[in-house]
Amino acid sequence: MKVRIEPSSPRGTIKAPPSKSMAHRLLICSGLSCGTSKVSGIAPSEDVLATLDCLKALGASYSMDAGTVTITGANITSSAGAKLYCRESGSTLRFFIPMCLMSGKKFELFGSDTLLSRPMSVYEDICREQGITFENNGKSIEVDGKLKSGSYRVKGNISSQFISGLLFVLPLLQGDSSIVITPPIESRSYIDLTISALSQFGVEVKWSDERTLYIKGGQSYAPREVSVEGDYSNAAFFAALNFLGGNVEIDGLSPESLQGDRVYAKLFDMLSRGTPTVHISDCPDLGPILFALSACKNGGVFTGTARLKIKESDRAAAMAQELQKFGVSVKVEEDSVVVYPSEFHAPKEVLNGHNDHRIVMSLSVMLSVTGGEIDGAEAVAKSMPNFFDMLKTIGIKVTENADN
Repeated sequence: MKVRIEPSSPRGTIKAPPSKSMAHRLLICSGLSCGTSKVSGIAPSEDVLATLDCLKALGASYSMDAGTVTITGANITSSAGAKLYCRESGSTLRFFIPMCLMSGKKFELFGSDTLLSRPMSVYEDICREQGITFENNGKSIEVDGKLKSGSYRVKGNISSQFISGLLFVLPLLQGDSSIVITPPIESRSYIDLTISALSQFGVEVKWSDERTLYIKGGQSYAPREVSVEGDYSNAAFFAALNFLGGNVEIDGLSPESLQGDRVYAKLFDMLSRGTPTVHISDCPDLGPILFALSACKNGGVFTGTARLKIKESDRAAAMAQELQKFGVSVKVEEDSVVVYPSEFHAPKEVLNGHNDHRIVMSLSVMLSVTGGEIDGAEAVAKSMPNFFDMLKTIGIKVTENADN
C-alpha cells in the first residue's frame, strides 16, 4: 500500500493505543491460567493476533468482542505437540518457545524468514545443555524435550524476551529456579513488565539482587479480569508531532507505568534543545522516531544501537537510507548512529517502509511537515493497524492507495 501525506497542522486529542508489550504478557498469563480470564483494551494488531493463534494451538480457547478477549486457559504441561504460527512477531516466538518445552512433546514454530533469522542463541544453549532438540531450518524451529528447573545464566545484552519467555514457565515447574543475568542488562524495564503481569495473575518472581531473579516452583496462574495500559512506544509518534509545530494531547498513559519508552518526552526535549548524545539500549524501539526527530531538529548522536539490526528491518540502516531522501546525512556504525544537522527538505522520491511498522510511522511524522509518499505503508498493521486513521482525526491529510 502506498500512502501520501500532505503538509499538515496536527491538532486535537487522541487516546494512547494499548500497549502491545503488555497485551502479549497479559494474554499469555490468561492462557496459562486455570480458568477463564478477560483482558480488555486489546487492539487486534498482527503481533497480538499471532500470540492468540499460538495460545489456541496450545489448547487455550478465546473469543474477542469490542476489544475484550475472553480466554479459557490451557494446561500446557500436558500439551500433545502442535504447530505454532508466529507471523512476524519476535515477542511471540521468543515467549512461546519455553512454553513448548513444558510437555516433552514435539512442537514446530513458524514465522517469516526475517523473524527466524533473529538470534536464538539463548534457547539453543539451554536446549543443548538439557538434551532438548532445537533445530532451526530457516522455515521453522522444531523443539522436542522438557525444560528443567534450576539455575540459568543469560546474557543481559541480547534480548530481554528470552528472560521473559523463561519467566512465564519456570514458576510452573516443580523445583525452584534462578536466572542470573550477566551485565550489561539492557531493556530491564521489559523484564519488570513481565514480572508485573505475572503478579496480576498470582505468580511471584523476585529480584534477589540487581542481576538475579528468583522463581519459586510449583506455582499456578489464577484467572483474572485485567486491562491493557496505554502504550508509550506508539504514543511517541504522536507526541513527536508536538516538537514539529503540532498541538496534540495524548490521553490514557499511566505516569506510574513501568514501560521504559516513557522516557521519550525527556529525549524529545533534548533533541529540540541541542545536539545531544543519547544512549538507547534500554529503549531501542524509540530509535527510528528519535532519528527522525533529530533529522528535523539539530541532529544527534545515538549509542547502544547494535540491536536495531535484528528488528523487523535493520532499522539504523533503513532510516539512514530514507533520511538521505530528505537531504539528511547519517553515519551508521556497529553500536552508534550519528544524524548530522541538516537543512532537511521534502523527499524527491517515494520513501520505502522496509516492511517495518516503526520505520513507516517515523517517516509519516516527518512527512506531516514536508509532504510526500511512503510505499509499503501497510506494515503499520503489525502494531497499530489504525495508525493512519488516527492521524486523520488530528488533522493530518492522508491518502491511501491500496492498488500500489
